[in-house]
Amino acid sequence: MISGITRTTATANFLQTIDWFQGMIVDWNSAGTAYALDGSIRKLHHYHFGFQCDGSITSACGNYVFLYQRLGTKGLLLKNGEILREINRSYYHSDVYEFPAAFFVFEARTYLAHCPISYKRLDFEDVESGEIATNYCAREPQDFFHSRLEVSPDDTFLMSRGWFWHPFDAISVFDIAKCFKDLSLLDNGGISPNVASEICSASFIDSDRILVCASDEDPFDDDMPQTIPPGHFAVWNFRTNVIANVLKPEERIGNLFAIDDRYFWDTFNHPKIIALNNGEIVGKIEDVNSGEQNSSIIHHLNPLPQIAFNKETGQIAISANQEIEILGPTFKSDGF
Repeated sequence: MISGITRTTATANFLQTIDWFQGMIVDWNSAGTAYALDGSIRKLHHYHFGFQCDGSITSACGNYVFLYQRLGTKGLLLKNGEILREINRSYYHSDVYEFPAAFFVFEARTYLAHCPISYKRLDFEDVESGEIATNYCAREPQDFFHSRLEVSPDDTFLMSRGWFWHPFDAISVFDIAKCFKDLSLLDNGGISPNVASEICSASFIDSDRILVCASDEDPFDDDMPQTIPPGHFAVWNFRTNVIANVLKPEERIGNLFAIDDRYFWDTFNHPKIIALNNGEIVGKIEDVNSGEQNSSIIHHLNPLPQIAFNKETGQIAISANQEIEILGPTFKSDGF
């Protein structure tokens, strides 16, 4: 069980992006400057890029990195610290919501899921060759703004945490292998929970279940059952479409990261760890400002700290003002 939170603060120079790699926090835009938990700093690569960006993701193998502007149209795809090519997305409301991008591995090849052709169209791009593997026929995607892409731990499902116009936050889940065979599955909205509330945040617990959070906004359809009332979280089994563990936490939440099947981080306002079984806060650090993100729509937020989650260790890193707060759960045996 988790009994508290460990905290390490690292001071950085000219920090632009943060991501986890081999237990370190790395700024890939600055020659792969790596900040270790013991306080040491080293450079993993040789090149700095003249690119104003504030987001980065790393492939599972560690060879590929995508640098991007969270509120912009541009990104850089890197291989071993050198530029492979530029990546773009549609201008349409790109200054309003977060850039959609995620790496995954399918049949031993690494792909980048993103929206290079239209804001509402998901595509899978072969990272090495540049081929868009999902561009072989006419597409008629549902009108949905894809954002905050996340891949399940076993690389079989892709989740989009985006929004419909007007705006309304929602999530969709796609079976990657089936989508390669039938592109209509990418375009018809995927699998979504049957709820009337806005789903403002979500995180894979495992390859069957997703932790979901309903915003405080009023439901869009009063005639639908209030499966997850506003301001509550729940566990959604997307394979069986069963919703369980519906609870209201002790504090307002809005930006979730599942640690395991018992606990999760929330970073709305300040970082806190919450128990899934009762909504109790088991640890929090109130003097760390982790922002007020509770949607993919983030243009109005200031400040907007960068947050990177390490699924393997349950740690999060939060950067602001050239400092990196590295936080981790403190575990103790259930019998003590």
